[in-house]
Amino acid sequence: MQNGSRRVVITGVGAVTPIGTGADGLWSGLTARRSAVREITRFDPTRFRSRIAAEIPDFRPQDHLDAKRAKRLDRFSQLAVTSARLAVADARVDPATEDRDRVGAMMGSALGGVAFAESQVERFRAEGPRGLDPALALAVFPGAASCNIAIEFGFTGPNSTNAMSCASGTIAVGEALHAIRDGRADVMLAGGSEAPLAPMTYAAFSVIRAMSTRNDDPAHASRPFDEDRDGFVMGEGAAVLVLEERQRALARGARIYAELVGYGFTNDAYHMTAPRPDGRQAARAMQLALGDAHSDPGDVGYINAHGSSTPLNDTTETLAIKQVFGDHAYRLSVSGTKGYYGHALGASGAIEAAICALAMERRWLPPTVNLERPDPACDLDCLRGEGRAAAPDVVLTNSFGFGGINATVVLLRHGVS
Repeated sequence: MQNGSRRVVITGVGAVTPIGTGADGLWSGLTARRSAVREITRFDPTRFRSRIAAEIPDFRPQDHLDAKRAKRLDRFSQLAVTSARLAVADARVDPATEDRDRVGAMMGSALGGVAFAESQVERFRAEGPRGLDPALALAVFPGAASCNIAIEFGFTGPNSTNAMSCASGTIAVGEALHAIRDGRADVMLAGGSEAPLAPMTYAAFSVIRAMSTRNDDPAHASRPFDEDRDGFVMGEGAAVLVLEERQRALARGARIYAELVGYGFTNDAYHMTAPRPDGRQAARAMQLALGDAHSDPGDVGYINAHGSSTPLNDTTETLAIKQVFGDHAYRLSVSGTKGYYGHALGASGAIEAAICALAMERRWLPPTVNLERPDPACDLDCLRGEGRAAAPDVVLTNSFGFGGINATVVLLRHGVS
């Protein structure tokens, strides 16, 4: 299973999502088995084909951040820094005692601070340059996520934020894994953040007919692998994992959720919005991740699927899983958890990696919310109803994004050598 290099474990989970905040809040939201999708309240959606989203109902940045600091950050960075603070606290890492050159941050975000930039357009039109918030130039770029996390703690190790669409969070986790393996860091904060709920940004996805129009029944709109799915539901949120070199974590008596053991990353080179119909590159991302983990397909017991609830993605992902796992594909437990919290674009992969870590530690696999009539083309064991009590040794999670990006990470249950 192991490749002999430095091993990496997950010792902290931080999240701010529509179904809950913090590791325990996220878990409580999962066990409630309810969707957080509602009609949009952040702005008037009546002009759009789609009028629903998964908003975070109760996030108050001043509850988590210094008031002056919170005011200087846009929502995208507030979510990122808050999730990082929650993860660091959960891991019981004390920044004051760390070798800060050996601690870094890698994040992912599809859109960065573009929603904040959108909010400044009217001020610019009305007042010109003097009307703009001075924070705009420093907030709009995706790199603000990892940079603000580094500033928050004074961590001066490897730092980057990728913007590879809906696979960004998973890529950040995978790249952070390799930063520790390669000896460039001992601890990494890795995840994704997204705050896309602004009118023009939302309309850009609505106009290309990518999103669900089940406006009269929002709680059932995101329905991965269901025959009646009609598009994804946009969400917001963030998640950060604390990744740590295993021997270091054991020496300090850290709680270990799971071990992170593999990462694979490919591109379809086919189309900006549609997945490659044969699923070949999605399958190759899974194969690369399993190879990186030195794991056989038959070792995997659960897949947290990308499961975006779009007609093409869910069938293509099913096809790709079958290519990788053969007959074992039908013995796997599979769930798509976006029915709970929508699709937070570049943050989704990080949220789902966090869910996998929690599921492995707490020995319960969440169901696919709203899966009522499984699509015959999506014929795997997609968990429904109550979920499943289980303790799989190896778990895999996928993220696929616009531009044909495919990313997969593999987790190993703690204690399995």
